[in-house]
Amino acid sequence: MDRFDRIYSLHSVLQAARYPVPRRRIEEKLECKRVTVSRIVNYMRNFLGAPIAYDREANGYYYDHRAGEHPYELPGLWFNAHELQALATLSQLIGDLQPGLLEEQLRPFQKRIEEMLADKQFGNGRLKQGIRLLGMGVRDGGEAFQQVAEGVLQSKQLSFEYRSRGKDEASQRTVSPQRLVHYRDNWHLDAWCHLRNDLRNFSIDRIKNIRILDTPAQQVDKQTLDDYFADAYGIFAGKGDKTAVLRFTPFRARWVAEERWHPRQEGRFLADGSYELQIPYGHAQELIMDILKYGPDVEVIEPEELRRAVQARLSEALGVYKVK
Repeated sequence: MDRFDRIYSLHSVLQAARYPVPRRRIEEKLECKRVTVSRIVNYMRNFLGAPIAYDREANGYYYDHRAGEHPYELPGLWFNAHELQALATLSQLIGDLQPGLLEEQLRPFQKRIEEMLADKQFGNGRLKQGIRLLGMGVRDGGEAFQQVAEGVLQSKQLSFEYRSRGKDEASQRTVSPQRLVHYRDNWHLDAWCHLRNDLRNFSIDRIKNIRILDTPAQQVDKQTLDDYFADAYGIFAGKGDKTAVLRFTPFRARWVAEERWHPRQEGRFLADGSYELQIPYGHAQELIMDILKYGPDVEVIEPEELRRAVQARLSEALGVYKVK
């Protein structure tokens, strides 16, 4: 443990303590001897302005908060090695999730973290090489992403042209943005749509000609958002008023049993080793796509309308491969 970590550790110990901390405990925490503890204490007092006091009866140190109006904090940016590693990893993840996302704002922060890691001889420049993110079906959020993010954070209404992927029809929308959602490698916007007078989810890559308005956004409470967007299966919003019952073959059973498809899912193993999964859903579109990827290893037991919809898609796929 170097001086940097010892200063941070001593600060953490004294900050959390309600009574003087015995010097022996500090020696153990800082992994050093008495003389080093004294040196660290003097450095913090003289150069960092730490109000460290000594209690002779308890033979321990404490922060004398009477010396100031507020609890003492270390000046500047102080992190231990593990926190630096976590911050650097988070910074890298944010950059990879959306190229250009907060790039200008994060660059000085990333540089400072890299300098700290280098100073501590930690990481050896392996941050970028040590993290690999693989995207599947990633769509470019384009220039709209930054403005959508601004609208969310500043709570300002947004005006844009939206072309839905399902109907491929363009419409002009004015929305009150509520939150950004990163789902299956792509970004979406949960918002109150003033055209539909209801909550809607917008795929950010389908947003064009966006403007941030001066009008304050209409706020929707978190519980209402969660009830609307998280009740049913997948990204498609609405009430989960139907329940899909899926039966997976014994071959797939153990793997599916470990997966989380929905917070309110219910599953059980059957006598033959197969696995039955029940999922609430509203719109079937996304659920059907996920069912199809399991091919012959899953069967829709109910409802009948979902079973027929999956059967129809499989028949259409089979028709593509018929030998002519």
